[in-house]
Amino acid sequence: MTETMSQPSALFVCVHNAGRSQMAAGFLAHLSGGAVEVRSAGSMPAEQINPTAVEAMLEVGIDIRDQRPKVLTTEAVEQSDVVITMGCGDVCPIFPGKRYEDWKLDDPAGQGIEPVRIIRDEIRERVLGLLGELGVRPVTAQG
Repeated sequence: MTETMSQPSALFVCVHNAGRSQMAAGFLAHLSGGAVEVRSAGSMPAEQINPTAVEAMLEVGIDIRDQRPKVLTTEAVEQSDVVITMGCGDVCPIFPGKRYEDWKLDDPAGQGIEPVRIIRDEIRERVLGLLGELGVRPVTAQG
């Protein structure tokens, strides 16, 4: 007997879609093993992903170098089960029936690798919690 449950989806939103939301999306894609549809966007996307965020993620074996900041669209919100904002304030569209969370995290913009590692590790813990709430078992890499 096969289950016909739809795949859960999450959207991470921050202003520039260059640091926090990209790290969160990278963790969720990696730790869910593809079991969760992952999106990220920003209300005012930057030109490129924060290189320090990229470096911090590479340290834990997750490569987000191929990602690009994307503009937040109404469609992305509508298509997501959970919308997680990270300091985007009032610009995030709100739809009835959607689940919203606001993760209060420091902005890695302009910070060195040490503070970004702290932010990265906090994001990882929150993503693990989100996986539990979505009923998805995290993929663990051994070795």
